[in-house]
Amino acid sequence: MRKIRKAVIPVAGLGTRFLPATKAQPKEMLPLVDKPVIQYVVEEAIHAGIENIILVTGRGKQAIENHFDVAFELEDTLSRRGKTDELEQIQSITRLGQFAYVRQGEPLGLGHAVLCAHNTVGNEPFALLLGDDVFDEANPALGALIEAFEATGKSVVGVQEVPLAHVSRYGIVNAPGSAATPWWGVDQIVEKPAPDQAPSRWAVVGRYVLKPEIFKHLQKVKPGVGGEYQLTDALAALADQGELVAAPIPARRYDTGDKLDYLKANVEFGLKREDLGAPFLAYLKELVANR
Repeated sequence: MRKIRKAVIPVAGLGTRFLPATKAQPKEMLPLVDKPVIQYVVEEAIHAGIENIILVTGRGKQAIENHFDVAFELEDTLSRRGKTDELEQIQSITRLGQFAYVRQGEPLGLGHAVLCAHNTVGNEPFALLLGDDVFDEANPALGALIEAFEATGKSVVGVQEVPLAHVSRYGIVNAPGSAATPWWGVDQIVEKPAPDQAPSRWAVVGRYVLKPEIFKHLQKVKPGVGGEYQLTDALAALADQGELVAAPIPARRYDTGDKLDYLKANVEFGLKREDLGAPFLAYLKELVANR
């Protein structure tokens, strides 16, 4: 069993749900308290043992590359001013892992973004993390998927139960045979089904561990609505071959691509901070009391 050394993170999306904030900056650089969303995703991968981060970028995403690169002028300024804590914080970002950047020339869907990383990934299993989904740091999401991969030797999708009214927002897999199982075989995966046609309420939520065979299936996928190539179609081919399992993710999830969930994430992450939690909570209580 080959170790998962690489993670692919697609970041080429336009971020239209957060306009005008994303007109001149990538949506992945929007902050959760004082750290951009993309850094939380990268740190999750690194904490799970990933060594190489492959970011699939597009036009206007230079700020992401700059964030994980050396900032000579800033580091020199911090050093000369004796701001050692801030300097260490900035330098630690660059040391998180080995970064590679692959360009997705046009936004043709998640399946196409993953296929763009084929040559960089090579013939080995890899993790796939979507940048909109951020999980509670106390219980990293990717670890559950890696455990399932190591136990089964099959590609894995991370899933969580969602309300029936929300199944049309996700790829939905069949329900487990037992509520206590840590993973189960996927024999059906449906992209954004109507509630009355969904095989369950178990939704794929932005974390995957995939064997390199996924690229062979992606090369056969036909474009759908808007000319986009759907990853779900390739996953369905794996499911048909009995080569796909689902692993429930126990960590609290925040969809930072949704405005309300993004606000909730900022509040909850802020409350967990030792330096901000107590005064922030006091402010929130005062705010509620005076409404």
